[in-house]
Amino acid sequence: MALTSTFATAPKPLRADDLACFRGGRMVFDHLSFEVKPGELLYLRGKNGSGKSTLLRLIAGFLRAQGGTLKYGDEAWAHGDAALSEALIYAGHDNALKPVLTLRENARELMRLMTGRAVGDVALAEAAEVFALTGLLDQPVRYFSSGQRHRSNLMRFAYLSRPLWLMDEPTVGLDAENRDALAALMRKHLDMGGMIIAATHDPIGVEGAMIDMRDYQPEIELEEEWL
Repeated sequence: MALTSTFATAPKPLRADDLACFRGGRMVFDHLSFEVKPGELLYLRGKNGSGKSTLLRLIAGFLRAQGGTLKYGDEAWAHGDAALSEALIYAGHDNALKPVLTLRENARELMRLMTGRAVGDVALAEAAEVFALTGLLDQPVRYFSSGQRHRSNLMRFAYLSRPLWLMDEPTVGLDAENRDALAALMRKHLDMGGMIIAATHDPIGVEGAMIDMRDYQPEIELEEEWL
């Protein structure tokens, strides 16, 4: 199983206090508070549109908070803060793979962009083995099935060493064997002191706390004329 034993930056608690986010002309969530400490997993649950992906994108630095605070250790986690973003790996719905490149070339490019370093051949081979992608390393991604692309997207968690993982629906399209591989990878990360925030509808088989994002959706007050 791939994963190095140390992180480039030491894990620190991630804490949200009274967090709110406005997107698409509406307040998606507000008054949201939580804390994730090293070695802990937090699940985000709720129906589509309840704010799971929005929260992950806010933490990843793609969106601004409308209110409240987000801190990593004692440091304020600000929109677009490059130094703090070095602590995390994010994998969303889009697979972020270039179709014309091989899986190996995609991994090398992502490693270069995120760390400025090259990914070693041994580390890459071990990462590919996690999700049964060894035979696809030198194939252009444009020939991959949707399931293969999703597994290729998840592969970044096996060769990038960062303490905070943000995972948006990581089980989508995975068969039982690859779900087990994902669960094992997550457990090892947590055992090393890493942290995970995962938005998912499906059980993964790894113990963690849970937030139901529906509890933080603002109530819509109708004007009297609409009642």
